[in-house]
Amino acid sequence: MKPPRYIRHVTDEERAALTAGLRSHEAFTVRRCQILLASAERQKPSGIAKTLRCAPPTVRNVLHAFNARGLACVPRGSNVPLRVEPVLNADKRAQLRVILHQSPRTFGQPASMWTLKRLAAVCCEQGLSETTLSCPTRLEAIVRLGVRWPGAQHWMVSPDPAYERKKNAATA
Repeated sequence: MKPPRYIRHVTDEERAALTAGLRSHEAFTVRRCQILLASAERQKPSGIAKTLRCAPPTVRNVLHAFNARGLACVPRGSNVPLRVEPVLNADKRAQLRVILHQSPRTFGQPASMWTLKRLAAVCCEQGLSETTLSCPTRLEAIVRLGVRWPGAQHWMVSPDPAYERKKNAATA
């Protein structure tokens, strides 16, 4: 059986900061300070979790964070990822532009006009994405191409003569 995990020795300044954190307006900060002070008193993580009515892994995560980062782990951090990379990078967006300039029928689609759903299916078939793209991801890729989806219909080429006649009749 593993020995219980405790935090490292807490200095007087750290203890004062944790005690002050108990009066914070943020519940997140108060809970973390409660966990750390209880661990400083050598209470086991399972006992702390039971007393504070939280899960033992939550307590262990706080103890790991304090041992790694000190008091910097007490306030709530941002939950925004540090690095966000679009699903369709520049090369894949260039391939997407080439796809949009062709008829959907070229890719085995039943109609001659692109829809976001058809575009997602073709992107998956052509290997631009591992899974079918969600609607926001598809729209983001089109916006990154520099066009809006309604505006994109004007520069998309359709070799279907019936569609072109219908389109020209609607604009006339």
